[in-house]
Amino acid sequence: MQASTIRSARHSLSVVVTLSALWLLNSGFYTPLILGLGFVSVLLVTWLVHRMDVVDHESQPTHFTLGIFPYYAWLLWQIVLSNLTLIKCIWAGNKSINPCVAYLPSSQKTDIGRVIYANSITLTPGTVTIDVQGEHLLIHALLSESVDQLRSGEMDRRVTRVE
Repeated sequence: MQASTIRSARHSLSVVVTLSALWLLNSGFYTPLILGLGFVSVLLVTWLVHRMDVVDHESQPTHFTLGIFPYYAWLLWQIVLSNLTLIKCIWAGNKSINPCVAYLPSSQKTDIGRVIYANSITLTPGTVTIDVQGEHLLIHALLSESVDQLRSGEMDRRVTRVE
């Protein structure tokens, strides 16, 4: 078998597993008829997306499967910490906020890696990714300390590891 055929089959299998899990979680009914109809609809959708040629390494990034969950846990913790910092600034008033705009380098090799990095920055309260230009991201932050924290590179390294 060719490598592209194996990759295509792996991505199609990932679509089947994802759609089946969503079907089972959202259905709530597990009678043979409903399960059969769900299975047929999952196969039909998988066939359609395969025919449309939209199943690839970006739409179904199977290489992220294991490494993404520890990253999500870390990112969730960073979101909580950023929220607490922002709450302190709100209570302290306008003088505690010192907004800034900065360019940050990104070490990700793929577009999806850079998108994950940019979205992770935007998810942490008080920071927004304004633009992605090649290997640099334009960031707006309410606190200059947030940019300093991003410049330390921990989030960049973690996203690169997931990638």
